[in-house]
Amino acid sequence: MPRDCIDLVVTSPPYDDLRTYGGLSWDFYGVAWQLKRVLKPGGVIVWIVNDETKDGTESGSSMRQALHFQTLGLNLHDTMVWNKGSCRFPETNRYYPTWEYMFVLSKGKPKTAQLIEDRKNLYVGQRVAREKQIRTRDGRMIENSANRIDPDREIKEIGVRFNIWNDAVAASTDEKTGHPAMFPESLVKDHIRTWSEPGDLVLDPFSGSGTTCKAAKELNRRYVGIEINPEYVRIAEQRISQDVLMLETRKVENNY
Repeated sequence: MPRDCIDLVVTSPPYDDLRTYGGLSWDFYGVAWQLKRVLKPGGVIVWIVNDETKDGTESGSSMRQALHFQTLGLNLHDTMVWNKGSCRFPETNRYYPTWEYMFVLSKGKPKTAQLIEDRKNLYVGQRVAREKQIRTRDGRMIENSANRIDPDREIKEIGVRFNIWNDAVAASTDEKTGHPAMFPESLVKDHIRTWSEPGDLVLDPFSGSGTTCKAAKELNRRYVGIEINPEYVRIAEQRISQDVLMLETRKVENNY
């Protein structure tokens, strides 16, 4: 793939030993370097991942991956959380894990950030008033810089959502495909809406059952899906071909 050709990456790679994909393995460092190479300036990577708990400790690989992307020169634009709301295999000596990381990485400042406004404010109708001056630790009084941003504004009824997103795992019947680690189509669509424009090129290098490609197609984005497992490729092709194909599609060999 040519350099600087992808506007947005939305993907959930296999993590640790929690999922088996036909005995196949992958090179994180090689994939990370390639994603940075093909990402356009201002492009975004949404990296949805979690850690395995083994021998009483979490692996910590998720955060190490995020930090490695930083060493490659990408910004860790946001550390978001996908709250799945349930736990399939709870343990007795720790609180039930119900979430995964959604690292939002960018090559410079994101060129698109259309933040979704669907959060009902608890304090609608009230006004925000900040002190004109604040006292520093050494006792000095200084101008409150926060007061320069919309002082005494009225709180709107609907605000920008927080960076913890609540989505059930493959909740609807039509999302059940046989793939062992699907993420909800609604989750993917919200990231695509936020970080890209119609006509942009969206990539999923671990395409699986094709959720990212299907979501991109329905939102009038172009898409590339890369998947090494032939069984999942067949599932993805079937899902994507269910509607009339309006945009160009590209098949890319799994060759890093």
